[in-house]
Amino acid sequence: MALGFLVTLEIAARRYGLPGPITNQAREVIFAPKSGPLLYAGMALMMVVLTWRQRFIAAGVAVGIDVVFALGRWAVGAKVTDGHPFGNGALWVILGYAVIALTRRTGSERVLLLKGVGLGLLLVAGRKTGDTWLLITSKTRPTVLDQYVATADHALGNPSWLVGRFVAATGPIGAHVLDYVYVQLAVAAVVVALYQLRNVAAERRFPSHHLVRTFLVIGLLGPGIYMIFPVVGPVFAYGPGAFGTGGEHWAIASLWPHTPPPIHPHAMSFDALTPRNCMPSLHTAWATAIFIHTRKGPRVLRWAGTFWLIATLGATLGFGYHYGVDLVAGAVFSVTLEAALRSLDRGWDRSGTLLVTYGTVVFAALLTSYRFLPVEMAEHPWLYGPLLILAMASVVYGFVRTTKRWETHTGTVQQPEPQPALA
Repeated sequence: MALGFLVTLEIAARRYGLPGPITNQAREVIFAPKSGPLLYAGMALMMVVLTWRQRFIAAGVAVGIDVVFALGRWAVGAKVTDGHPFGNGALWVILGYAVIALTRRTGSERVLLLKGVGLGLLLVAGRKTGDTWLLITSKTRPTVLDQYVATADHALGNPSWLVGRFVAATGPIGAHVLDYVYVQLAVAAVVVALYQLRNVAAERRFPSHHLVRTFLVIGLLGPGIYMIFPVVGPVFAYGPGAFGTGGEHWAIASLWPHTPPPIHPHAMSFDALTPRNCMPSLHTAWATAIFIHTRKGPRVLRWAGTFWLIATLGATLGFGYHYGVDLVAGAVFSVTLEAALRSLDRGWDRSGTLLVTYGTVVFAALLTSYRFLPVEMAEHPWLYGPLLILAMASVVYGFVRTTKRWETHTGTVQQPEPQPALA
């Protein structure tokens, strides 16, 4: 299924004269990768199936290959202008272990090693498919619905405008910290996943559910919503913003982040380059998933998950990439998918079905209200603002209550009946 999906996206990208995810990934075997940290994160996921000795060897080989590539580029005078000068070695190691699994392993050991390789490659491929999805949204959706979303955002007090001014006031230090958190979200997810998968090498099996599953499903289904509800974001639709980047002449006016947008929603045309990747906010969805999966970890991991969620919300709003209502939809989207995956893992029952159905209905209701009731939401913020928060909170509450009941039921061990003593 994954291969078929990748081939489909490759064909779709080729129709627009651009390379697809398979081509982009294959070229990183030789050329400078777009994200070196992501490739090493993928290799780290793959290494959960290896022994410590094998991990040290794999890491050393990856670093050695990167050094050879760096020396080769220096020798021929090839400068890295786009991407990172490292990461090829990690990809070579992942592919090398795929060959080892097929040629040197048999039975369950082969399956386990291939699962590790697949996990690492899926993380990397997810980034490539996301890039292709964004290309498709920009080419196939010439009009965007930003004015509708910006109008609905009045119900929440235009949080992107407020946080945008705050981030601009913090200067370059605050902006750099938030930018790092925003860009390296996948790496943070890998850190949490490594904790969850720490016993795979010893137990010789993967846990039934972990963060990577949720992360990949969010990335797979989220862009489909982009196609239904195309939105480019306030920094693009409403001017260059405080950081000098934005929609330029395609913007409605230079309003973000100092002047709240007007309450007159209309569909508007936009360029064929900017991704329509706002509704829902997948960065919020991913950060929410990280937060959920760190709740059972040690204190430092719980604090890190909380920090990453708060910083991601600040970055998505403060850089003008998202509206406040995007974040509400993204949180509901994430919690609903997490509930669905847990229900799939433990077996569907009435409580799981009701929770997933309720989350889906709330998510659909949010998108419908953003599209068809934005003026009413803007004119009555004291009614619709609390309703939006209450709708999101109700899904979160249902998730917490249902999953706690599942854990209690699973953790309950039936005590044996007392037996009569033998005479």
